[in-house]
Amino acid sequence: MPIPTLANWFARLRSGPSGDRAQLRIGIPRTLAIWSTHQFWLGFFAALGIAPRNLVFSSPTSEAQYHHFGRGRGTVDCCYPVKCMAGHYGELVFGQKRRLDVLFSPMFHSIPSFLDGAVKTSLSCPRVMAAPENIKAGFLKERDVFGERGIRYVSPLLDFGEPALVPGQLHAALAEVIPGLTLAETTRAAAIGWAALQRFDAGLRAESAAVLGACARRDAPCILVLARPYHMDPGIGHEIEGELQAYGYPILWGQYLPIEPALMAWMFGAEMQRGDIASPFDIADVWPSSYSANTNELLWAAKFAARMPWITCVIRLTSYECGMDQPTFSPVQEIVERSGTLFFAFQELDATKAAGSIKIRVETIAHYLEHASGDIIRQKRRLMGAGCPLEDATSQAA
Repeated sequence: MPIPTLANWFARLRSGPSGDRAQLRIGIPRTLAIWSTHQFWLGFFAALGIAPRNLVFSSPTSEAQYHHFGRGRGTVDCCYPVKCMAGHYGELVFGQKRRLDVLFSPMFHSIPSFLDGAVKTSLSCPRVMAAPENIKAGFLKERDVFGERGIRYVSPLLDFGEPALVPGQLHAALAEVIPGLTLAETTRAAAIGWAALQRFDAGLRAESAAVLGACARRDAPCILVLARPYHMDPGIGHEIEGELQAYGYPILWGQYLPIEPALMAWMFGAEMQRGDIASPFDIADVWPSSYSANTNELLWAAKFAARMPWITCVIRLTSYECGMDQPTFSPVQEIVERSGTLFFAFQELDATKAAGSIKIRVETIAHYLEHASGDIIRQKRRLMGAGCPLEDATSQAA
C-alpha cells in the first residue's frame, strides 16, 4: 500500500464560520497519539471556525529539530518518542514566523479502536498520556516560556475511547481561549471531527483491501508493519517500510487492515463456530489482558497476518525500552511464525544510530521474501481453504 505523504496525512479540511476565531493560531505537536487522531482535530477546529492555515502542526521528528528547539528542555524519560516531543514543542514556540496563540497538546486517557466491544478497554499508554505534562515541565523549569511569548498552553485530559465525554472535556479546556465557545457548539464540532476521522480510517482500510485484492489477483506477496501509529513518523520509524517498498513490495499497516464482514467470516468463522473466540475481533485466545488500545490492535493484526495468504512477511517496529511493547514480543512472533509467515523485528530502534544496520537488514529481508514468498502463499492458501472474498472480488472484476 503506498504510504501517504506527510502533506496528505495532515491535509486541512475547509474551515467553518468566519470571524475573530479565524485569526486564532493553534499549534499541535505532531507526536504520539496525534498520529492516529489528527483527522479529528482537523475536522473539529475547522468546524469551530479556525482557519485551516492557522492550524499549525510541527514538522516530522528529526535530530535537527531537537537540537535547534528542544535542547536543554528535555525531562527524564527513557521513551524516545516522548523525549523528542521537546523539539516539537520548541519548534511551535520558537520556530514560527507568526506567533501562536495556543499550543494545544491533549493528554489521552483512552483512544478509539475498531476492537471496542471485543476487548476489555482501549486505554492509552501511561507514558503517552502523561507526556504533555512531562514535556511542559521543560519549558517551565526556569521561567514560563509560554507566558513570555503570549501563548496559552492547553492540555486537556481526554477519554477519546468514550466519545460522549469528549465534548464536555474539550469545552472546559477551550472555553477561555476560543471566543464565545458554547458546549452545544463544541458537541457539534466534535461530531464533525469524529466523522472526519471515521472517513479517513475507512478510506485507508479500503486502500488496504485494494492492495490485498491486487496481491490475490497476481498471487503476489505484501508486507505488514506492526508498530505504533507514531512509527509512521520518519524520525521515529526510520522509514524502514519505505526502504522495503523500494524493492517493490506493497506495505500495509496493522491499524488500517480491512475489516469487512465477509472477509472476517472467511478468516475467523471456523474459530467462532468452535467457540474459540466470540467474534472476529476477539483476542482473548492470545491476549487475555486486553486493556491497551495499541497493544490490542498489534495482537489482532498478528492474527490477521497469520491467516492472510498474501501477507508473507511481518515487520515489527519497537522503540527503545518500550514497556508496553516488551511483553508482546514473544506472543506476536509466535502467532506469525506458526503460520509459516516470515517475521523480522527491529527492536530498541533508538538505542543506537541504526541507519547502517537497517539497510543491511532490509536487504536480508528482501532476499528471504524473494525466495520464500511463493511457498508461503501456497501453504497458507491450503490451510485457509477456498472462498476468500478478495479472490471472489477479483474474479468478478475480471
